[in-house]
Amino acid sequence: MYSSIVENLAHNALANPDRLCLADERKSLTYKQVWDSICGLAMHFESLGVRRGSCVVVECNQSVDYMICEFALHLLKAVFVPLEKNAALNRILEISQDTDAVLHIGTSPVDELSSVPHFDISTSDAFALGCERDGVYRGSIEDLEVIDFPDRDVVSEILFSTGTTGKSKGIVLTHGNDIAIAENVCCGVKMKPENVEMIPMPTSHSHGLRRTYANMVNGSSVVFVDGIMLLKKVFGMMDEYKVTSMDLSPSMLSIIFKLSKDRLGDYKDVLDYIQLGSAPLSEEDKEHLSRILPNTRLYNFYGSTEAGCSCLMDFNGAPKAPGCIGKPAVNAHFIVVDENRNEIKSSPDNLGFLASSGAINMKEYFKAPELTAEAMPDGDYIYTKDLGYIDEDGYVYMLGRKDDVINYGGVKISPEEIESMVIKNDMIEDCACVPVEDSLTGQAPKLYIVLAEGVEYNDKSFKSFLAEVLDANKLPKYIEEIDEIPRTFNGKIIRKQLINR
Repeated sequence: MYSSIVENLAHNALANPDRLCLADERKSLTYKQVWDSICGLAMHFESLGVRRGSCVVVECNQSVDYMICEFALHLLKAVFVPLEKNAALNRILEISQDTDAVLHIGTSPVDELSSVPHFDISTSDAFALGCERDGVYRGSIEDLEVIDFPDRDVVSEILFSTGTTGKSKGIVLTHGNDIAIAENVCCGVKMKPENVEMIPMPTSHSHGLRRTYANMVNGSSVVFVDGIMLLKKVFGMMDEYKVTSMDLSPSMLSIIFKLSKDRLGDYKDVLDYIQLGSAPLSEEDKEHLSRILPNTRLYNFYGSTEAGCSCLMDFNGAPKAPGCIGKPAVNAHFIVVDENRNEIKSSPDNLGFLASSGAINMKEYFKAPELTAEAMPDGDYIYTKDLGYIDEDGYVYMLGRKDDVINYGGVKISPEEIESMVIKNDMIEDCACVPVEDSLTGQAPKLYIVLAEGVEYNDKSFKSFLAEVLDANKLPKYIEEIDEIPRTFNGKIIRKQLINR
C-alpha cells in the first residue's frame, strides 16, 4: 500500500481509469474522472490560500463532491476537518476558531466567518480545472512520480466528537492511521477487487469515512446514499449499481426491517458482505439477518474514532457467546488490564479493561495533552473503559463500558445481553437497561421500555416472559415505561441520561 489514501486512489486511476469510483443520487464518476477532479479542486483550494498543514472546515453530506473535496485537501497536505450536515452555528464557529481554519466549505457562507474564505460546494467550475494540469500537478495520470504525495506521518484530519455534553474532543489522525485502518477493513471483510459498497453512514464521521477509504485503497467502488428512510431509492440504487456490500448501523438495520420486512433477503445471492458497527447489534437482528442472508458474510465490528476498526466478527460464521467482538484485525493488538493498567490474564470470571495498540491508533487529542496522556500514557496502547476478556482461542469479548456494566452482588451483567432478549417481546418497541443503586446488592438492573404502538402493558405476562429468557440473577429489579429511549445519531443508547433520571 502507498502512504496515503489519495495516493492509492491515484494509482488505481492509473490501473483502472474507467472503473466506477464514486456515485451518489446525482452523479457517478470513474477513477480517472475523480482523480482529475481532485487535481482541479486542489489547484483551486491552493488559490484560496490552502497550504500544507492548513485546517479546512467542511460541512459534509453524502455526496461525491464532498469526498473529492477531502481528497483534494489531502493532496495539498492540508487538514480535513469534517462537520455534520446542518451543524449548529456555535459548533461551526467554535471548531473553525479552534483550528484556525483558512477555508470553509459548505452550501452557504457563515456571516460570522466573514474573514475566512468560503467555497460553495454547489459550484462545479473548479472541477473543470483538472484538465489544465497546472502547477505542482503538472503531467498526466501516467506520470504520478512528479507529485509529492503526503507521507504517513503527516496529519490528514481532525475528527471532532459529537458528545452530548461539554466541548467536543478533536481526534488527530495521520495518513498512516488512515492506511492502517483501511487495511484492517479490507482484510477483515475479505474485500474483493470488484466490490461495490453502499454507504449510507455520514461521511462527517469515522464510520462512513473509513469504509470509503478502504474501497479507495482496494480499487473498488462506493455508492453514497443519504440515510435509508427512502427505501425505494436505496433499493433502486442497489439495483442500478449492482451493489455487492453494505455498511450499516444497527439502528439503520432495524429501520430496514421495520419498513421492508425481509426485502434484503432478495439480495441473498448478490450481497457478499454487510458490515455493522458504531453501536451494539441486538441478538434478534443478528438472527434475523442471518436467516434471510444465509450465504452473506455478516460482520459486527468494534472500534472507536481514536483506534479505528480494531476487531471484527462474522456472526454468520461460527456462532460465539453474546459479547464476542471477534479477533483483532491485522493492524491491531489487544490486551486486558486492571484498574492500574497492568496486563492481566482475563476470563469470564476475571474481567478487565480492553486496551489496543497498532498503527491504527490516533496521533493525539487536538490541543489536549492531558487528555492524550490519560488515554495513551505510553504512546502505544489506547486504554478504554470497556470491560471484557480474551478467551483461549484469541476471541475478544466486551460486556460494556465500566459505568454501564451492572455489578449485581458481584455478578457482572452486560446491559446489552438483557436488551437483546427484551426486544424480542412483541409488546416492546425499544428498550434500555442501566445500573441503579440498590441497598442489598450495591447495584441492580433497571429496565426502561417503550411499548409498541397500540399495545397495553401487561406486567404479569412481561415478567413471565423475562423469567423464561433470562437467568434469575439477570432479571431487571425495576421496570419503567417511557416514551422514547435517548440515542445518539448512530443509534447508541445515551445511558447517562437514563441513569440520571
